[in-house]
Amino acid sequence: MERAHSLLLNEEACSQLGEHQRAEFVFEWLRFLKKLLPADVKKNQKRLVEQLTMVLTGSPGPPTRWLLAHCLALLYKVGDSLTATLMVDRCNDIIRSKDDSPSYLPTRLAAIACLGALYEQLGRLLVNTFKETLANLWKAMKSAESQGRYEIMLSVEKILRGLGPSAVPCHRDVYKTARGCLTDRSMAVRCAAAECLLELQREAVFLRTSELENVATLCFRAFEGSNYNVRVVVSKLLGTLLATAVDPEQATAPRQGSKHSSLEEVMDLLTGGFLRGGAGFLRASGDMLKGTSSVSKDIRVGVTQSCVVFVSVLGGPWLEAHFSSLLGLLMELVSHARATQTPADAVCCRRCVSFILRATLGSLLGEKAQIAASKDLCLAIGKQKRAVDAAMCDGNVETRVTITDVAASQHVLVCALLELGSLVQGLGSTAAPLVTDTSTALLDTVISVLLHPSVSARLAAAWCLRCVAVALPSQGAVLLDRCAERLHALKSCPEAVAGYSAAIAALLGAVQHCPLGIPHTKGKVVIGVAEDMLRSATQNSRISIQRTQAGWLLLSALSTLGPAVVEHHLPRMLLLWKCAFPPSIRDLDMELRRGDHFTWQVTLEGRAGALCAMKSLVVHCRDLLNDDVTGRLLTPLACAVSLLPVLIKSYGNQIKNASIVFRLRVYEVLALLPPKTYEGEGLWLLQLVADLTGPENVACSELTLLPPLCHANDLVLLGPALHDMDQQYIEEQVCPNRAGGGTLEYDPFTICDKGQDVPAPPPPAAALTVAATQLFGVIFPNVIVPQRTQILEQFSESLKQLKGVRQLTVQTQVAAHLGSCCAGLGPEEVRRPALGLLVGALESPNPLLRCVAAEGLSRLVQVVNDPTFTVSMTLVCFDKLKTARDAVTRTGHSLALGALYRHIGGISSPQHLSACVGILFTLSQDSTSPEVQMWALHSLSMVIDLAGPLYHGHVEASFTLVLRLLLNVPPTHIEVHQSLGRCLNALITALGPDLQGEGQLVSALRTSCLVDCAVMQDSPDCLVQTQAISCLQQLHMFAPRHVNLASLVPSLCVNLCSSYLSLRRAVVACLRQLAQKEALEVSEHAVALISGTVITTNVTIKEVGLEGALFSLLDRESDPRLCQDIKETLVHMMTSITAGKLAHWLKLCKDVLSASAGGCADADRDDDASVFHAKSDSGGPFTNLRWSTRVFAMECVCRVITQCESHGHPAHFDLTLAQELHFLVLHLADLIRMAFMAATDHSDQLRLSGLQTLLVIIRKFAAIPEPEFPGHVILEQYQANVGAALRPAFSAEAPPDVTAKACQVCSAWIASGVVSDLRDLRRVHQLLASSLVKIQTGKEVPSQVYNEGTSTMETLAVLKAWAENSGPGGQPEQPHPPLLEEGCGGARGPGLLKLVQTDLAALSRLWLAALQDYAVLTLPQDYSWQLPAAGGTFYTAETVEQARPHYYSSWAPILHATALWFSSTGFIMADDGPANLSRPVTPTSMGQSASLASKSPEDVSADRLHLILGISVEFLCSPHSHDQMENISSCLRALQALLQVPWPRSKVGNDQVLSVELLSVLHRLLVTREAMAVQLAVLEVVRQVVSAAQEHVREKRHSEKETVPEFGEGRDTGGLVPGRSLVFGALELCLCVLVRKLPQLSPKLAGSPGGGQRGSTWSLSDSDCRLVASALAILSDLPSICSPEGSVSILPTVLYLLMGVLKELVQQLCQGRALDLVVTAALQALRNVLSSPMSRSEKSRGAWAHLLRCALNTLLDYKASPVVDEVSLLTALTVFLLSASPEVTTFQPLQARCIDKFKASLETKDPVVLSKSYQLLVSVFQSQTVVAVPFIQALGGCVVRHLQGVERSGPQSYEELRAIQDGVKALEALVFAADKTHCPQLVAVLLPILISFLLDENALASASAPGRALHESALLDLMRIGPQHSSVFKALMASSPHMKARLEAAVKGNQETVNIKATQTPVPSKTSPSIQLKTNFL
Repeated sequence: MERAHSLLLNEEACSQLGEHQRAEFVFEWLRFLKKLLPADVKKNQKRLVEQLTMVLTGSPGPPTRWLLAHCLALLYKVGDSLTATLMVDRCNDIIRSKDDSPSYLPTRLAAIACLGALYEQLGRLLVNTFKETLANLWKAMKSAESQGRYEIMLSVEKILRGLGPSAVPCHRDVYKTARGCLTDRSMAVRCAAAECLLELQREAVFLRTSELENVATLCFRAFEGSNYNVRVVVSKLLGTLLATAVDPEQATAPRQGSKHSSLEEVMDLLTGGFLRGGAGFLRASGDMLKGTSSVSKDIRVGVTQSCVVFVSVLGGPWLEAHFSSLLGLLMELVSHARATQTPADAVCCRRCVSFILRATLGSLLGEKAQIAASKDLCLAIGKQKRAVDAAMCDGNVETRVTITDVAASQHVLVCALLELGSLVQGLGSTAAPLVTDTSTALLDTVISVLLHPSVSARLAAAWCLRCVAVALPSQGAVLLDRCAERLHALKSCPEAVAGYSAAIAALLGAVQHCPLGIPHTKGKVVIGVAEDMLRSATQNSRISIQRTQAGWLLLSALSTLGPAVVEHHLPRMLLLWKCAFPPSIRDLDMELRRGDHFTWQVTLEGRAGALCAMKSLVVHCRDLLNDDVTGRLLTPLACAVSLLPVLIKSYGNQIKNASIVFRLRVYEVLALLPPKTYEGEGLWLLQLVADLTGPENVACSELTLLPPLCHANDLVLLGPALHDMDQQYIEEQVCPNRAGGGTLEYDPFTICDKGQDVPAPPPPAAALTVAATQLFGVIFPNVIVPQRTQILEQFSESLKQLKGVRQLTVQTQVAAHLGSCCAGLGPEEVRRPALGLLVGALESPNPLLRCVAAEGLSRLVQVVNDPTFTVSMTLVCFDKLKTARDAVTRTGHSLALGALYRHIGGISSPQHLSACVGILFTLSQDSTSPEVQMWALHSLSMVIDLAGPLYHGHVEASFTLVLRLLLNVPPTHIEVHQSLGRCLNALITALGPDLQGEGQLVSALRTSCLVDCAVMQDSPDCLVQTQAISCLQQLHMFAPRHVNLASLVPSLCVNLCSSYLSLRRAVVACLRQLAQKEALEVSEHAVALISGTVITTNVTIKEVGLEGALFSLLDRESDPRLCQDIKETLVHMMTSITAGKLAHWLKLCKDVLSASAGGCADADRDDDASVFHAKSDSGGPFTNLRWSTRVFAMECVCRVITQCESHGHPAHFDLTLAQELHFLVLHLADLIRMAFMAATDHSDQLRLSGLQTLLVIIRKFAAIPEPEFPGHVILEQYQANVGAALRPAFSAEAPPDVTAKACQVCSAWIASGVVSDLRDLRRVHQLLASSLVKIQTGKEVPSQVYNEGTSTMETLAVLKAWAENSGPGGQPEQPHPPLLEEGCGGARGPGLLKLVQTDLAALSRLWLAALQDYAVLTLPQDYSWQLPAAGGTFYTAETVEQARPHYYSSWAPILHATALWFSSTGFIMADDGPANLSRPVTPTSMGQSASLASKSPEDVSADRLHLILGISVEFLCSPHSHDQMENISSCLRALQALLQVPWPRSKVGNDQVLSVELLSVLHRLLVTREAMAVQLAVLEVVRQVVSAAQEHVREKRHSEKETVPEFGEGRDTGGLVPGRSLVFGALELCLCVLVRKLPQLSPKLAGSPGGGQRGSTWSLSDSDCRLVASALAILSDLPSICSPEGSVSILPTVLYLLMGVLKELVQQLCQGRALDLVVTAALQALRNVLSSPMSRSEKSRGAWAHLLRCALNTLLDYKASPVVDEVSLLTALTVFLLSASPEVTTFQPLQARCIDKFKASLETKDPVVLSKSYQLLVSVFQSQTVVAVPFIQALGGCVVRHLQGVERSGPQSYEELRAIQDGVKALEALVFAADKTHCPQLVAVLLPILISFLLDENALASASAPGRALHESALLDLMRIGPQHSSVFKALMASSPHMKARLEAAVKGNQETVNIKATQTPVPSKTSPSIQLKTNFL
């Protein structure tokens, strides 16, 4: 292919190729030439024209001819265009040629295509030849086949586009020709003709004036027998024409003064087409006289789409202005008698009108305009209802006419009500003003329709009420009460009973979409009404059916509320079912002997309702179906099944409809129950078979029954009918073999289903077949094998006896049954008849049936799981394909060939694969049958997928086949192109990452793949383009470098607004993948689009970028899958390019948020809100965006903040660093503004998003300082805005979830510490205070509009917010302390504490009540009987399940706050009376207050202590607490707070069992939680528990007045029992910490790889060091809580661990403050142990002394190891010497070793060690005499010798200076330690040493800084010591004149230095010198 990449065609290379390769070569050359042609090519133009002409005459295929035409036209455009007329003449000559051979046809078609391209590019340059050209085309049209007609229409369209107004003379001729093609038998020709006329209408004014009616009639005829593509294109033509007729300004080239039509005239045309179709007047009149309707559904659907296009072209503003008129005309249409002659026609007509309303109002209007449209709809409904009421009340002679009007009005009402419901539901909570508007009276109007005589109108009104309840959850309970009251008042009126019961059922169904729910008591009301209806049904036969249906409908709806509600009413429901059916089969026989067909009809309808209620229970409350309940349901079911055959036999057609519904309900319930529950009931299966094969069996819609049984991938074979599309709602009306659209009146019970869209159940007969099929699939595998065989043989016999349509009907249903029960076809006996049935279906003329059969065969192969059987089936298919010649057989078996291996893991045999590929290759090239090609290629794509890597040997041939077919298959055979796309996709997947290779073969395959994609991208069919995009997406996944984004992205953007849903889905899915890795490139390529006019709704990509276009598309789309893909694409783009385009993203989100129809904030808000009135920016690029889009924009803002935090620059959150606009902190004002706008919107969802964003902003920006105002933070300036944003959430009308979220924000704001002024803080505090008052006073029960669980949610949110501010102090990372903790200072501390102090008493009781509720709710299931019968303080018994999640999310901060409160009050509450709680009077609260009154304060406090301890321990033990670290921290902090108070500490200390259990829980927590904060908190609690035990032991010893400690763990034996010993538990815990951090302590771990000999201390982090220090501190306290014997038991372990830690510390250099902390902790722990009173106890002294000597010996042995830290070792020895008893340290060998150790340290060269040695010796010299004397005697001389040697060298560093100074201090200590007799001698030694440090004047000047410092230090010491020992000093001075002179010189020099410094100071010092020198020593 590389040889084709040249400007001129390489003819030599081309001539060497075969025919097919030559075509591929030429196509690739043309693709390359297309890219080059914008360059100057005049030099080579002549040669290029020759080569292109050669290609033109070489029979090019469709893609080649289009590319050729484009290149030829471009060549003349950029080159010399004067010779273009010659090429036009040449093309005309080719078209005139008489050669009619098939081989010449491609050349003629290519010439036609070239003409179109030439005129399109050159336009008026060829104006002189266009008449001749058109005449030539018209002549060719007369003899052209479909391909020729199609190509001519395409060319004429291009000619018109190129010539523009210059083609006016020929417009009539074009119109005349296009008229004929618009009704062509070829659908592709119709599409091309419509496109041609669409181009023509731009300039041809007569089309929208004089010819408008004729064109409309022509379009109606084009709709007849059309397919989807034709309807889309023709409706676009008709709609555009009509729009330009009404408003000529809409025309591309409007003419001044052109006539325009009125809306009424245009709608008359559309109405005429809708009612009469495309027939002329005479035919229509004849049909009217005959009473028949000749209008097909495809015409009506086409007219509907045309109407939508008409309104869409005129636009939203026009619709808003003219909606009233349009609505009136549409209502006239739907009420026309001709439109609703049959029920099916009525359903179709209603759907069409509803679609027009939904597609226009739903997508063109903003929220404000939708509210106005809703008012118009409401007025129309009221008008119709008043007319009906007048007709019903009027008894004049015209009553007969008015009855017809009443019947017609129902359709008007249905359409208006359903659209009104959709509008309100879409508006959500923004519809509140509409509902509360008294002038519109929406609710009154809708409720009035509930009394309409038509069932469809009543159900539509009920559904509309449901939509209101979904949009405004606060209306649900109100409407429910209102309807229940009216139902009770009008229960004698049949319409009222039916209407109001349907409304109640619909409202109950709405609860599934309302998280806030309805009060639980409404369930009691509903079941009461239902029982009343059922009991009173027999009182009046006139309304018995209505009452019975109403009762069961209400019970069915009640079940949708879920098990939590239904379980309370289940016994009553079971009783009602029991009463509805005979108690036994015997009673049933007696019942059958009496009654007539009417009573049985009533009975059957009632029992059908009972069964439907049963079905609802099984679906929605499966948790309640235990064995007992199931057994009680089966008895009525058995009677129901037994009743069926007898009644049908007795009454037949008289009760046919009722029996169909009854059987349907039976089958639906049975299909939902486990088959084993009714095993052995063969009667039921026989009845199913009878239903299937009996004569009364009716045809079922195939598109309802069969698609679920097909494989999803096979449905593409059935055309666009089963694809998702924008017009799905009406397009399914025109599908063949469809029984017509469903509607609500077919099954009123579906009104309470969960779906958001109005249910459309099929007719009962069709639903019965579907239910029977599903039940057959459930039962069949569970019956015995002989019975299965018998049933299948019966099916076979039935099919043999039937013929024609009847046979096809039964065969369809048999295939469906087999498809549903493949699991039961495995045994050999069953397999044979099943195989016969499936193979027969595989050869059915119905393609859907063939798909079902193929899937059935593949499932059969899976069930049998025998390779022999699989091979035999494959051979059967091979044989059939080799011999069969008819298309049906070949398509069926080719599909089966690919499907057989689908469910058994794929194809594993190369031989079988080769055979399959060979056959399918042959079939796919059968150009005589496009259908065979399509099925064979689809099967080939499956084979490729199933073969996987095994297929690599066939890949090259497959690519060649796909490209060859793409280049040759006519464009009219779209389905073949689609299958080729699937094959290409499978090939790319099969190659996978291999496509990245660089080999020649891989490169060729990759090029072939790109060429294939290019061919499909240029296809006129949207589904083929979808396949091309999907293939490119796959290719990009595996070989991204080889996909050119510069061409791909623009092509995707062009299709963003395609009118085809599948294409938009593919585009967005591809963009989503590209955005994951290459978001920046995608965005740049999209903006670089040259035209910049890619419009999505009202914005261009040039203006707002691809991101803005996607936002706009998101606002317009309603398809959930597409919307999700758009959101994910935006999120990926945001994640990838936020950093570089931060300002762009924030502006985009701000524009989206501002693009609402009205302001978000009311103008009358207070001053706080005036700062940020959230009015939409009129200058923004977006207009009228929905609330859901704005909610997503707020979510994007939160993501941007999070993204900047996690992956961004530190300057995003630092105003000092942020100097450029792309840092987030500089956009804080915009962030606050957006959050405010959202938080004050009318939409509740947007308010929640705004509050969440505000919460994120507070948490992220609270600690950022304001550089210009030190001591302040940046958020302070937005206090007013935060307060204004929060205030609306605390209003009385605010929903509980909004208030709860606002409480969370309040808490974060107060806890953040942003507000420093108490007056400012009071604003937000008042909001929380008002909420606290609200939950204390409680709401009156009658005003409850939400579920009781919501009041629990709101109450706990308030308590949690107070707790977070009074307790934990906000987020863990924030530095501000809790209010109740000690040491809370600053502006936030005392001020806020004073602010909340008055509420804390009440709060503490509320917190306690919440904790009591939580404790009860967390009881295990076994203790559920202990739950209070009336519920808790803040929840009711009925809503316990709804309340649990709220308690689970709130308890932890409340627990901590309560503990802190008790800590601050010392566990004493000033007022223990019951608080005013949210449920003022309940048995529970009364009981609690009574029990509190009867208990002593001690017992009450004990209960509260155990409550907090119990909750904490229970949670810390929970295995599910791993993801709740904040709650764990709260529990630990609560325990710490408790143990700080003496009373709880004494309780814990006294209760050893409790202490041990607490330690075991903490031990487990320590092992399982790695978070350092948790581990440190655990050790702190352990320390407090040990401390409590110490206090208890001390108190006990003191009370027993023990002189010698005896009490403690271990008692007399010294034994410690694991699991019962506190000391043992603490020891375990400390060991755990130490060994995990220092594995060398464990002999087992010391040699392991993880705990090697080296590097442990180096690896300790600061937090690890803190952990080790805490553990050592706890360890050292343990001996003090033991008895003497017990202390002896644990002392070896304690000493081993202490010595082990010391060893690690002294053998490695300790650096850093953290490790110093460990050293200090280890030495302190050692001191604690050594000074323990147990070492002096008589019982343990000896053992302690022995063990301590061993420990000292171990410490001394460390010298054998490479000691690095001598200082720590010496310090430890000193601790031993000072703290241990003398009998330990004076032990002669140890004492000698200690002296040697110190002696060695004095000989060291390290001044630091020497300095520390001297310091330690000072302590030793000053210790007890018995310890000090040996050290003085042994080391005194060493000290003196070292100091005497200083004079020779002097200090060279400050470290040496410090060592000398410490040596002097040691010598001084010797002086003080000596007795009076020896003291003068030692002073006489000290003073000469000090004098020797003095320097003379010369030496001082040249001395180093340490030397001078030593001189000064010695002088000071002399001045201090001399006067103290004056006699010795005088004697020394007298005896040594040299020393005296030296001293006097030093003093004199020092005095002179002081004087010089004083004179050099220009300004006298205000402070006196800190040191006064003495010169008089005597």
